Amino acid sequence: MARFVLERVIAAPPAEVFAASLDPALHVRSMARHGETMVEAPTGGVFTEGSTVTWRARHFGIPFRLRSLVFDIDPPRGFRDRQIAGPFGEFLHEHVFEEHPQGTLMRDTVTFHSPFGPLGRLVDRLVMREHLRRLIDERNDTIAAEIEGRGRTLSA
Repeated sequence: MARFVLERVIAAPPAEVFAASLDPALHVRSMARHGETMVEAPTGGVFTEGSTVTWRARHFGIPFRLRSLVFDIDPPRGFRDRQIAGPFGEFLHEHVFEEHPQGTLMRDTVTFHSPFGPLGRLVDRLVMREHLRRLIDERNDTIAAEIEGRGRTLSA
């Protein structure tokens, strides 16, 4: 299994960062340059416990569909999502939000593996880990820009 962890401090309270991370529309905006869209949106327009969503995107010139399940929602501390159908042999994304002197420490832990045994492991090591890391980092850039760009700051 391949794995990586990204951490970022966002100048906002954990509840605000948590809520933004569960916003499907924000996710779509963060992946706009990859043409990612929701084929099936969560009921009510926001992710809740047990929500499913089907994404369509193009990566490496190849069209993909990925169906995810959101679970273990624990406001404002975290949640997880995992692939239930799609291109990966397995894909799990853990989102954790912790108090930080400057706002919220947002931690993303992604564990995955591509199909096709040894060939998939080679793809993960040479290409996929870094590609997914960049995608999550782009998503986090969008979350930070949306929250911090509202002109608000935390009180000292």
